[in-house]
Order: sequence, then structure tokens, then C-alpha cells
Amino acid sequence: MADHTYDVLVIGSGPAGESAAMSAAKSGLRVAVIESRSHVGGNCAHKGTIPSKSLRHAVKQLIRYNSVSLFREMGDTRWLSYPRVLSAASKVIPKQVELHTEFYIRNRVNLHTGLASFIDANTVSVDQGDGAQETITAKSIIIATGSRPYRPVDVDFEHPRVYDSDTILEMQHTPRHMIIYGAGVIGCEYASIFAGLGVTVDLINNRDRLLSFLDDEISDALSYHLRDGGVTVRHSEEYESIEPSEHSVTLHLKSGKRLKADAILWCNGRSGNTDKLNIDATGLEVDYRGNLQVSQDYRTSVDNIFAVGDVIGWPSLASASFDQGRAVAAVITGEPCKPLTNVPTGIYTIPEISSIGKTETELTAARVPYEVGRALFKHTARGQISGEDVGMLKLLFHVDSLEILGVHCFGAEAAEIVHIGQAIMSQSGAANSIQFFLDTTFNYPTMAEAYRLAALDGMSRINRR
Repeated sequence: MADHTYDVLVIGSGPAGESAAMSAAKSGLRVAVIESRSHVGGNCAHKGTIPSKSLRHAVKQLIRYNSVSLFREMGDTRWLSYPRVLSAASKVIPKQVELHTEFYIRNRVNLHTGLASFIDANTVSVDQGDGAQETITAKSIIIATGSRPYRPVDVDFEHPRVYDSDTILEMQHTPRHMIIYGAGVIGCEYASIFAGLGVTVDLINNRDRLLSFLDDEISDALSYHLRDGGVTVRHSEEYESIEPSEHSVTLHLKSGKRLKADAILWCNGRSGNTDKLNIDATGLEVDYRGNLQVSQDYRTSVDNIFAVGDVIGWPSLASASFDQGRAVAAVITGEPCKPLTNVPTGIYTIPEISSIGKTETELTAARVPYEVGRALFKHTARGQISGEDVGMLKLLFHVDSLEILGVHCFGAEAAEIVHIGQAIMSQSGAANSIQFFLDTTFNYPTMAEAYRLAALDGMSRINRR
């Protein structure tokens, strides 16, 4: 048994854990990370963000090939199996592992591979899987173990036709018909991916609209384009039971409906990865989904133990997790904690969605006098040239001060486009103004030009009054 002592010990090497470790090491602290996998990167690199977005990119390329007239002239349309597309998408994972491994080497952060388990609030044992164990003691411990798909006990996830958002990345057949239960971000993303492969999709939503946290117009656009792509969206439904068989799976809904398909993908919630940490040894408690509660500076109820990333719940975004990791490292080194503000939403459906700031519903409820400026991508030269002409950019701004209150984008590269608006919204005082887009020269043709078009549209509404 080997014994080690550090200033900071991080459990988990995903975005939150990695950024916390690197930031703490750059501050001169002795840092180590425990990772249960043989490679760094966490769920982000191996099960979530990277593989699923790579899969989406591959499917989008296939859609483009089959829809662009230039490629159609070269021959018939192409059909690719899900395993073949998945194989192409997975090639990015080793590149990510190599890149992130270099960070540990460069910053001299020690990596311990194995399953972490608390002995007390300052001590963790590491089961290396071959009978060997290490004991690590640290002044400060950061829990960054991420999350996994929530699995209700009455669903048989061992059956080869029942998948969650982790195991779907191992599916070795192409279903003709797929049921996706849960129409949150992950469910909507996979619905558009499978529809892009020509799979018939039933998307089951237990609410009355898709992604209700989005601006209504954007939510409606997503609903339309999913249906246009062949997805049947069923709102306000709850499952009663799931009945898998050798050749199919049947979903029984509380409404009395029975849906039969080749496979089902469960996308209804996530659980924090705390069940194997022996968390009781620290005096900490987790909620019913395995998440930890933290203060504004990411400190748990035990003074020297912190938690960041998906294991603390909202916003459960890789982008936010990176920032949370840096913030908690600053707290440990005695610096003030910088709270997360204006975190953009990025949803990688086809087309993708991104937004920041207030929605029309929120502004109306708050009785804020606002106006709307829109730019349709089909009216931009770049959108027409690239064929990415589906979607729009929508700006919400104050009628009197012209302050930008919300930016909502639906369409190709939305997650990139939104950052221009984010940069202006982050300016203080009069610098946050829609006037910026009227006074600024944009490259032409670009998708960024949509900001100028949306600003012109919005100001014309005011001038007509």
C-alpha cells in the first residue's frame, strides 16, 4: 500500500476536475487527480459531449451529401449504418485523450488510476483493481465525479434493445424504428441524429412543449424541424412500463398508448456519481439523484471538501464545468470566487440552438418594455451560399436604452454565433447596446452579418411607432 500527501486532491478528470487541478497546480500547490478510467477526460470525452457531438457531425455530413445537388450528380444517395457512422465519430476520442494527458504532464499533476473511496474527510483510498490500494491524504478535496444517466429500477437496461445515453454509443445495429423516452436536451439531440440517419423516431415528452426553458419561438422552430425530419413528438406522456422482447420493445404509456419499436433510448434525467465514494465517511449527504449541495464558492457542508461540475446539478454543461473548476481552485488559494454569469445554452440538435439572456416570456412577465429584431438565415448571403439557410438570429432589446436583453439563435453554427451577442451583453452601461451592430462593419458574406440584419429589423420596429 502506497501513501501520498497533497495540498489538493481532485476526484474525476472531466472538464471540472481537470480545470480545477490545472489551476491549482499553476498556483504552486501539489495536486493529484484520481480517475477511475484508464484514460483521462471523464464522461465528457468518453461517454457524453465529445462522442455524441462527433456522431452528430458525422450524421450532418451524411445529410449534406444526400441533399446537396453537387454531390447528387456524383451518384445515388448513400445510406450508412449506425455502427459505421459511430466508428467514424469515435476517432476523435483518442485525440482528446492525448491532448488532455499532455496537460497533466506539462503541469506536473500526478494521476492515480482507480476507484476512489473516502476513509475520512481528508483521506481517500484508491482501489487500483488488481488488489493494490493507495491511500491519499490532502488538505483540500474536490469532488468532480460527474453524472450518469438515471436508471429507474423497473427498466431492464441489461436487455440488448434497451439503451441509455451512455450505452447507445455502443449499439452495434441500426434500428428501423427508435423510441426515445425523455425530450430534454439529450433526447432532442439524439432524436435529430437518428432521424438524420433515416430512422423512424418517436420522441416522448412528459411536458407540454419541447425544452420549455427556451424562448417560445425557438422551441416552436425545434418542434417543427424535428417533425419535418420525420420525428413524431408526443407531449404530456408518462411511461407505465417497458416490455422488451427478442425482436422488439414495447413502451406502455399511462395514457393507454402502446408504442412498439426495434429499440428504446432512455433519456430521462441524470444521477450524480457519488454512490461508490463511501460519502458517508465524510459526514456529507446527497440528494435523491446523488447530487451534492454546495455554497456559492462550491464548498460542501464539510469545510475542506468542495464539489464542481455535473455532480452538483445545474447547469450541467461542460463549458460551465471548466469555469467552476477554475473558480474552486481560486477559492482554495484564498482568492474570491467569481460566480458564473451569463452562461450560454448550447443544444446540438440538427439544426443547433444557442441562447443567452432573457426570453420573451420572462421579459413579458417582468413587464420590461422590449422589442425584437430578427434575421432569417435564408436572407443572408452566407446562408444561401453554404446551403445552411434554415434558422434565424433573434435579438431582444430594451425599447428605451437599447440594451440587449437576450440573444436566441436557431440554425447552423448557432453555438458559435451566439458569442458575438454575449460579448456585447457583457459590456457595462451604454456599451451594451444594439447600436453596436448598426455601427459595426461586418465581413461579407458571413453568418455574423445576421446581427446587423437583426438590429436593423429591430430598430425599424421602433422607428415605425
